[in-house]
Amino acid sequence: MSIRRLLFCAGLCLCLAAAAPGRGAAAGTATGTVTWIYDADTFEIAPHGKVRLLGIDAPEKDASDRDRAFQKLGVARKRLRPVHGEGLAWCLHNVKGRQVTLSFDRERRDRHGRLLAYVTLPDGRLVNRLLIEEGLVVVYRRFDIARKGDFLAAETGARKRGVGLWRGAGHSEH
Repeated sequence: MSIRRLLFCAGLCLCLAAAAPGRGAAAGTATGTVTWIYDADTFEIAPHGKVRLLGIDAPEKDASDRDRAFQKLGVARKRLRPVHGEGLAWCLHNVKGRQVTLSFDRERRDRHGRLLAYVTLPDGRLVNRLLIEEGLVVVYRRFDIARKGDFLAAETGARKRGVGLWRGAGHSEH
């Protein structure tokens, strides 16, 4: 194969990759449509599949070992199941069916194979942060992410306002 033909093929492959459905113009972004809400931190986004929202953790539908992590942060156990439902309802109302932009941090996939992303609505609002502000999720502290400081500040605000998970809790900062 000649060098000219090889360069042509390489260029063609790059063009096709850039034009793939769901890819954004900027490096590290993609677009898609939210087709399913599993809970407040996991969505199905076409054409990408299951997406885990970066930097947040939502209460589970049923009691689990994860409940202890919420309790260590000062969340009352009795708030977990109701807030799971509130978070799911919020996402169904505000996110399902919407075209969204995904942006990424250092890691693209978690150990379960889910895509890890920040999810932005068409109006520019970041879903991950909105859920924290509403007290429907907590900041997932296990991993360092670029927006962790901002997310922790938003969580402190939700605690002080006593919303969502923080309703009825003391307003101490953890």
